[in-house]
Amino acid sequence: MIPLLSVNGIEKRYGARIGCKDVNFDLYEGEVMGIVGESGSGKSTLLNCLAGHLAPDHGEVLFATRHDGMRNTLTMSEPERRMLARTDWAFVHQNPRDGLRMGVSAGGNVGERLMSIGARHYGQIRQTAGEWLDRVEIAEDRMDDRPSSFSGGMQQRLQIARNLVTAPRLIFMDEPTGGLDVSVQARLLDLLRGLVRQMGLSAIIVTHDLAVVRLLADRLMVMKGGHVVESGLTDQVLDDPQHAYTQLLVSSVLQV
Repeated sequence: MIPLLSVNGIEKRYGARIGCKDVNFDLYEGEVMGIVGESGSGKSTLLNCLAGHLAPDHGEVLFATRHDGMRNTLTMSEPERRMLARTDWAFVHQNPRDGLRMGVSAGGNVGERLMSIGARHYGQIRQTAGEWLDRVEIAEDRMDDRPSSFSGGMQQRLQIARNLVTAPRLIFMDEPTGGLDVSVQARLLDLLRGLVRQMGLSAIIVTHDLAVVRLLADRLMVMKGGHVVESGLTDQVLDDPQHAYTQLLVSSVLQV
């Protein structure tokens, strides 16, 4: 079985400091990979290297493209990478303001991504935007409102709609529930879990919250100091952690 994404030897340094080093894994269609670790562990650096936001110093990121088979996204041309980011890839930021056009209406935010891949029929774009607002539990009568009038949870749901409207095959998520109230987190997680399963999405989720990966991730990687110190099936890693650092992470949650 050919993986959707194959990550080989990814390394990123900031001077003498290691961002991430020698990271290797395969991700398959419909699989969700969680990446956990404390602040500074390298998980966000890794995610940004994989998503093309940072250029790693070494390694390759191979993606199973629809027409050309496995391609190293790091050696793609800039137009190819931009098209990949609009179609088969999506990125959900921790702060939804980083992933939304705050001066554009909610419907416009969703419609823009459709227009970026060639959609031009205004009525169809607006209809699809309305359908996606409904899917992320935003009332259609808020379509013409700007995101700045939305709550943080609504902004995050709008960012998800904007990203998923083009039916990507791989979605990167950087602390998608960070900064939200606990009740809002639970609602968002339930929504994400449903969408991931319904759409057969593959996803890579970076978080410090073990409850998030317990709910969403099939497999888990634990990072410390830029290195992957443990990986495996999520329940296996969390229920029977082998590395001392993973044991510390799990026990700290249990003690809260």
